[in-house]
Amino acid sequence: MSMKKTDLEKRLAKKLDGKLKSGATPPRFAQGAKAVAAKAEAKPKASVPKLVPVSCKLPADLAQQLRAKAVTVDGGVNAILAQALGDWLARS
Repeated sequence: MSMKKTDLEKRLAKKLDGKLKSGATPPRFAQGAKAVAAKAEAKPKASVPKLVPVSCKLPADLAQQLRAKAVTVDGGVNAILAQALGDWLARS
């Protein structure tokens, strides 16, 4: 007995669907996430300083001076402000 073309297509679709459902999940979808997380935790955390974002409002002329000075300093605005706040806290 021969099958109709539509019946043949339905059977092939069921085969394909079964193969897709029974296939293993590739490592990029959650299987390898534990290994990636373990690698991230294995890195030494002591060498990287923890940075916390802080915002403040400065007068426009002071902000302009800060930007101009930051161009010449390695580390930019963050380094200048960290040094200035450290010095100020040490004095007070």
